[in-house]
Amino acid sequence: MTRYLFDNTGIQTENRFQALEACYDPFSRRQLARTGLAPGWRCLEVGGGGGSLGDWLGERVGPGGEVTITDLDPRWATRDRPPHVRVLRHDIVTEPLPLPADGYDLVHARLVLLHLPERLDVLDRLVAALRPGGLLVLEEFDCTWQPVLTAPDAASAALYERVQAALMAQLEKRGADGAWGRNVYGAMVRAGLTDLTATTYAESWTGGGTGVGLHQANARQVADGLRAEGLTDSELARYHALLANPAFTVNSLPLISVTGRRRAAGEAAAR
Repeated sequence: MTRYLFDNTGIQTENRFQALEACYDPFSRRQLARTGLAPGWRCLEVGGGGGSLGDWLGERVGPGGEVTITDLDPRWATRDRPPHVRVLRHDIVTEPLPLPADGYDLVHARLVLLHLPERLDVLDRLVAALRPGGLLVLEEFDCTWQPVLTAPDAASAALYERVQAALMAQLEKRGADGAWGRNVYGAMVRAGLTDLTATTYAESWTGGGTGVGLHQANARQVADGLRAEGLTDSELARYHALLANPAFTVNSLPLISVTGRRRAAGEAAAR
């Protein structure tokens, strides 16, 4: 059994990727562009999902650069690409990273380490994959803050919160950390990176819109687990109806994006 609660074998995966790409890719692209991303860079996209960000990186680095997209199950990223963009089936926890001779200029991972009990070890591996002076961009949710902004009634708001709590319980049983997003900056400091910056992105998601489609896909994929947390079929049906109701609005899952630089050889730890 995969360690991920939302593995890529589910029929809901395409809808989940579509929601994530529509809601968060523009922000992620802005954060990656801020690194100075340029033609000729060598980039690693870890947990590439549907491959949208890896493809965008390939466009930015051009044929003189190199982009490697990895995923535990890359089936949703399989399509024709230019030779300088490759997709690999890879387990970031157990398998050696594919490395260029002197490391990557840029490593990016979105919503990967949150799911991994070994997240700190994986972070160290990602730092080690950078060339001296290379940049790591980690983007993770803080699942602890997603307030309901409007709801048809108090019972509807309470139902949403109950389903989300059950979902978090299922994630935690797989070793995920729903608060990881707020801890990424400190973890990257401890990993020895410097020149750190952090930016948080959130927006409102209204019932029937693209964003709540992420909640729809997640709840449908792990419906059995939600039932195991005590939710009934009637409550789940009401939850999905609520997510389709334009009278319901919730804050999106905040995505915290942290960028840090690996010190150059001989650079002092204190700056």
